Amino acid sequence: MSHVPPAGIYPPLVTYFNEDESIDYDSVLKHIHHVVKGGVAGLVLQGSNGEAVHLLHDERQELVKRVRQYLVEIGHPDLPIIVGCGAFSVRETLLHIEEAKNAGADYALVLAPAYWVPLMSPDGLKSFFGEVADASPLPILIYNYPDVTGGINISSETIIELGRKHKNIVGVKLTCGDVGKLNRIQCSFAPGEFAGFAGKSDFLLPALVIGTHGAIVGSANAWPFVHAKVSEYFRNGQIAEARELQTKLSHADDALMRIGAVGVKATMSHYFGCGTGRGRRPFGSASYLEYPENLRKPIDEMTVIEKELSGH
Repeated sequence: MSHVPPAGIYPPLVTYFNEDESIDYDSVLKHIHHVVKGGVAGLVLQGSNGEAVHLLHDERQELVKRVRQYLVEIGHPDLPIIVGCGAFSVRETLLHIEEAKNAGADYALVLAPAYWVPLMSPDGLKSFFGEVADASPLPILIYNYPDVTGGINISSETIIELGRKHKNIVGVKLTCGDVGKLNRIQCSFAPGEFAGFAGKSDFLLPALVIGTHGAIVGSANAWPFVHAKVSEYFRNGQIAEARELQTKLSHADDALMRIGAVGVKATMSHYFGCGTGRGRRPFGSASYLEYPENLRKPIDEMTVIEKELSGH
């Protein structure tokens, strides 16, 4: 496995649950078949969309093991798996990483510890990520998502310093939506040295323009072929076509993210026959047709395009 994850699109997969809230592994694997056909560069498990905070340690390990085994069975044994391993302490974060590695993970995605927000000054963040990186058995990617970390927003300066000082820090996912920050980070490293990932589909094309490594985006759960097509248009210099499709994707992504992880599952169930819209409490359960028409309309339109691109 390369030190830096391969460039491209990575869906942060949702975790499906049965009615008793046990993990619905069959639906998870069916979903993986869907995104792999779409040409994704790798998979992300146990991120925000995957309800990582709702999973127990043994469930996390079993999920990674089953996904790795399934990738072998369908002829993609080397497809990289990035696993969310964030926790409130250095000790538990490293435990998550060790367990993920033993289960078959290739990289760890690590959030800032959000329980003690006042401790997470730039120096506090450098200390936390540096200690994790130096002891981690897996290369790690910093995960910057202020909405789920009590407003902690890691600066480009801090990320660049960490990436230069700790070679086991190989990338970052920016769900903060700051394209300027992504540009500053990516351009501070030689090509292939550090992986800057866009964290939302609504700025996929701008991220490609500034030379980002790829995208880890929730909408790729449903529309991997669309993301691949935007990327293809850009690579081929078809900027007008890329802008047109990106505009539609931006509207659809906004709607899908507004209905959240449970809504993503409800969408996958409605359109692709994967599982149900069941979340693990305190999340509820949803049916796609329960959502307002103004949210469903851009999702419907994008799904039509996805199916056309996929040949279905």
